[in-house]
Amino acid sequence: MHRLITLLCLLALALPAYAQTSCQEPFADGKVPVITNPKMSSKYRELCNQAYAVGHSGITRTPLWSAEHLTRERLFEGKGLKRSNNFRSDTRLPSSERAELSDYARSGYDRGHMAPSADFGDPESQDESFLLSNMIPQEPENNRGIHEGIESAVRKEVKKRGELYVITGPLFQGGQLQALKNRVIIPSGVYKCLYDPTRKEAGCYLEQNAPGADYSTVSVAEIEKLAGINLFPALTQDVKNRVIRLPIAKARSRKGNR
Repeated sequence: MHRLITLLCLLALALPAYAQTSCQEPFADGKVPVITNPKMSSKYRELCNQAYAVGHSGITRTPLWSAEHLTRERLFEGKGLKRSNNFRSDTRLPSSERAELSDYARSGYDRGHMAPSADFGDPESQDESFLLSNMIPQEPENNRGIHEGIESAVRKEVKKRGELYVITGPLFQGGQLQALKNRVIIPSGVYKCLYDPTRKEAGCYLEQNAPGADYSTVSVAEIEKLAGINLFPALTQDVKNRVIRLPIAKARSRKGNR
């Protein structure tokens, strides 16, 4: 365990913190998130999918961020789409850097989506959301409760506003981080940040990866500082510092693994 935490704190030696990705649509003004904390850039890879993209850490074996461009039309297209539940490892990643289903088996943690399956309007894109490169070890009550409530509140806001750029990811705070099978690091918290390109407004939800229904609403600037990532390079600092009024999220109750 101590070795994993030490690795998480090593400076990058392999891939650069910023690299061009083949997909630009999930990002505001086509600008990809940039790692600003060099401790987080070791074994960092950008992965492009049909309707979302992730910045993946081979150290934590989780995404550091998952980015989507949500539109009202896309959500309506996906209404009634049957959930695939095709959880699987992402073979685009080296075996030493990716999570496996066996890591989560009997762990007591859910395979928690960062870009949620209900956001996608076609079967192929929804199926891609079940790649483990889009998952974190998530406390079940959190995943099936307030986290799902936040996801639902964001979709309602998209239908109201027409479109939002959304970036979701884990936070790794504190010196007592644990890991599944000594491999997949369990986040301390989860963030979900929204940007409205029409009104030039932004804000974030912040929740602990723990039981309970508490969450807070904070600025993009605060999350960027905690995460060590410039999530929205296209935004001015003024937009990042201001917190828009976000819809109230209510905890949901679900029995199945999301």
